Amino acid sequence: MSLETEAAVRHEPPHTDPIARFERLLAEARGVERALLPEPTAFALGTVSPDGWPAVRILLLKAVDERGFVFYTNYESRKGRELLASGRAAMCFHWQPLEVQVRVEGTVAPVSDAEADRYFASRARGSQIGAWASLQSRPIEPPRALEERVAEFERKFEGSPVPRPPHWSGFRLAPRAIEFWKNMPSRLHVRHRYTREDGGWRVETLYP
Repeated sequence: MSLETEAAVRHEPPHTDPIARFERLLAEARGVERALLPEPTAFALGTVSPDGWPAVRILLLKAVDERGFVFYTNYESRKGRELLASGRAAMCFHWQPLEVQVRVEGTVAPVSDAEADRYFASRARGSQIGAWASLQSRPIEPPRALEERVAEFERKFEGSPVPRPPHWSGFRLAPRAIEFWKNMPSRLHVRHRYTREDGGWRVETLYP
């Protein structure tokens, strides 16, 4: 990157709408060759337990709009229980080929049953059966219990559509803050932080 290009990136005014900015970046990430970026919707989700222990894992984003960022899980899993208990979470997207990172912090709430039903119906049948069979985050005892549960639910739903399990649904993270990070030479990265304020967004440029 030339000095002129670097200066232009650094001093370019931030976009006023962080959701629209995120959607443009996601579209750009989706256009990257799959060998370089296999899962452009992948993100790290951070939660915290009632006694203060943090945990992070990788999930896939399923929808985003002005209301927030949507993902799905088993509500009886560790992350499901922690999200329901705290109502708060953080996300981080890292698109290495674009040299861009996006961090999101906010409150979480369950999506509607209708929204969850529509998404569940779009999943592959094997994934639908897996949602019934997996006692997510619990120990597998005895060793072949998972395979046996898969076979049990395959028999149960043979010849009919698989309904959504009552313990499986989605969350929507409503952002209170979104930060965009762009890699720059000499580790003098560009950081724009958007914070909810009076129905709009306050934008700050942060030191790297």
